[in-house]
Amino acid sequence: MPTTGFHKRPVPGPVLVRVPGPAGSGLDDDHVGDHRNHGGEEQAVLAHAVEDLARWSRLLGRELPPGSFGENLTTSGLDLTGAPIGQRWLVGEELVLEVSCPRVPCATFAGKIAEPRWIKRFVEHARPGAYLRVITPGPVRAGDPVRIIAQPDGAPTIVDEFRDFFRSR
Repeated sequence: MPTTGFHKRPVPGPVLVRVPGPAGSGLDDDHVGDHRNHGGEEQAVLAHAVEDLARWSRLLGRELPPGSFGENLTTSGLDLTGAPIGQRWLVGEELVLEVSCPRVPCATFAGKIAEPRWIKRFVEHARPGAYLRVITPGPVRAGDPVRIIAQPDGAPTIVDEFRDFFRSR
């Protein structure tokens, strides 16, 4: 059994996304290694933007393909950093996800990326990706469209919450 659920790669065909148990992942056949700090309803799915992976690829001078940041969902054309908490997405035809909180870098993430001072650099660049809760379960497939279906007024954004988290430390 793996000790980390960090190792992600694209899969062919649909994957069922559902409301997880207290410390699990929202994706079938996914693994959460650190149940104390990861998983559960507020962190059912981790999304990172392909644009942010490309930016980090340029900064680090190496390719970071989808899944490199441990994300379950790699988006294209969405502003995850500016997404307000509570924004809802329709993914494909059935799956509804809601932006819940920013990703906070951990030691496993730093070890996987293997860059000096990774957590400090990641925090300074403030493009953390977003955790999502499952509102309506359903399948997700590579290439499924993601449409914003609800936009809360005045809610803090992912980057607001991320900066507040680190400001308080």
